[in-house]
Amino acid sequence: MADMLAKSPMADLPRLTIGTVTLEEVDLGHLTSIAPLKGQADAVANTMGRALPAPNRATGKEGDRLIWFGREIYLLAGSAPEAQVADHAAVTDQSDAWACAALTGLGAEDVLARLVPIDLRAAHFKRGHTARTELAHMHTSITRVGADRFLILVFRSMARTLHHDLKIAMESVAARP
Repeated sequence: MADMLAKSPMADLPRLTIGTVTLEEVDLGHLTSIAPLKGQADAVANTMGRALPAPNRATGKEGDRLIWFGREIYLLAGSAPEAQVADHAAVTDQSDAWACAALTGLGAEDVLARLVPIDLRAAHFKRGHTARTELAHMHTSITRVGADRFLILVFRSMARTLHHDLKIAMESVAARP
């Protein structure tokens, strides 16, 4: 009988540093989609003991982050939610569904500008801002988690493509004078 081992989506892909920008896989822990039932958003927030983020925002910190993930949908990254949340929301484990990477360093905005159709410069997209958008041709969630650090989530099946597309953009930015 074959032994099956769980692997992260980017386990076979190297950490990259090209120029001043680094791309690496990050482990966000348990990922849970939380979609409050009609009229139950306040009950979900009360049960979780925290406010739900406004559209296009994320709250918390590494290991305990709540990300706006679409209209009336939130992604809890870190630990699993309290069981009582399911009394007020559709709760779905998404831990194996997403590839999660961080793009960090001076020039990260320039790398993303080559692939993303929205303005991610710090003047417009501050720490704690998040967007569901496209990166090249992939549906993605991008969250600014630091001055020059972005959290990028794509479907697990797109991990290799994400790595490839970001590598090409990183090389292009690094080649500029």
